[in-house]
Amino acid sequence: MRTCPHHLREKFLGGVFVAKEVVKKIKLQIEAGKATPAPPVGTVLGPAGINLGDFCSKFNEATRDKMGDVIPCEITIYDDRSFDFVLKTAPAAFLLKKVAKVNKGSKKGANEIVATISQQELREIAETKLPDLNAYDVDAAMNIIAGTARNMGIAVKGVNDAELAEQAAEAAEEEKEQAKREAELAELEAEAKEMAEASSVEVPTHDDEAEAEESEEN
Repeated sequence: MRTCPHHLREKFLGGVFVAKEVVKKIKLQIEAGKATPAPPVGTVLGPAGINLGDFCSKFNEATRDKMGDVIPCEITIYDDRSFDFVLKTAPAAFLLKKVAKVNKGSKKGANEIVATISQQELREIAETKLPDLNAYDVDAAMNIIAGTARNMGIAVKGVNDAELAEQAAEAAEEEKEQAKREAELAELEAEAKEMAEASSVEVPTHDDEAEAEESEEN
């Protein structure tokens, strides 16, 4: 097998290997089977000078069986404006939301549970993501995906659902106490402001009184 520098690629043409220089690598996330020359694909790839129609056609054909998923794609562009691309697995967060049937994760992380998935569903996601994860086996991949799920407020039944429910309850109670403290502070500030305004009322001085009496005499 022949090798060449990382910035070059070899293509077998006319019985000989022709080296092509890599000029750019671009990463995109595109919905499977739905790439078009319109933005964002056209906006990103257009300046690279590749044939947008050709890329969209090849991407859509390669991802047609994954319709509905968002597919990360790494495109390698060469000096002759040809290209190759490699498909990655869908982002873990996307797969978790899809399985959990939620549109978004929790804004409060593990302090709020937005959904619960089963251990089997966790394993299936881990098996899907395994090729793109820094994990030696499915169990290690499951631990990584479980961590992502936790940060999104998605619990795994029988694994951490009870723990996260307790944590969420404690967080809700703390949030309630914080709101109470803030309300009390706002009340004290309002009282202090009211007192300050009351103490700033002008009190006539001796000179003011004298001037008033003189004005009445005149």
